[in-house]
Amino acid sequence: MSVTKTRQKLVDVARQLFAKYGLEATTMNMIATASQKGRRTLYTYFKNKDEIYYAVIQTELERLSDHMDEVAEMDIEPEQKVILLLYTHLNMIKEAVVRNGNLRAEFFRNIWMVERVRKQFDASEIELFRDVLRKGCDEGKFRIDDVKLMADIMHYSLKGLEVPYIYGRLGGGMNEVMSRPIVATLVRRVLGMPPLRP
Repeated sequence: MSVTKTRQKLVDVARQLFAKYGLEATTMNMIATASQKGRRTLYTYFKNKDEIYYAVIQTELERLSDHMDEVAEMDIEPEQKVILLLYTHLNMIKEAVVRNGNLRAEFFRNIWMVERVRKQFDASEIELFRDVLRKGCDEGKFRIDDVKLMADIMHYSLKGLEVPYIYGRLGGGMNEVMSRPIVATLVRRVLGMPPLRP
């Protein structure tokens, strides 16, 4: 098995164990045994459990980043792309948290570690928003005075919406189908676009 595949297997097994038992209850021995790798192999890749946890979060963020990149590459109207990026971000974060069972509490309890891992993802996402907004401006669709600031605002607004979205607290539990027209109206206003005609 290649170095990359071995490391990824260890991360995948650790994620499953963290999800089932939680970060505190999962041991390095459990990860080594469940991955059918020896402790020596495990310690070749990771010094301790925190490093594996860091790698698990990083893997989840890479999945999100890949989906965001796919949306950014779509050949759709710029405002539709912005809306799809917003929902993709929120839905992928929710999916990651729900899929990770007991680990989800750790995401919120160890927010400082999550934030440290997120730095690179956050920078990439802000740049992605800048590119999409710039393109919309270049096409004459958006009227934005400061694209860089707008990308920052969009990104940090999304981060602030993550926890309420995950727990269904936005709009009294409105689902995506119900909220999308409201979000579309808001996005059009923020991007300097005329309102849609009824």
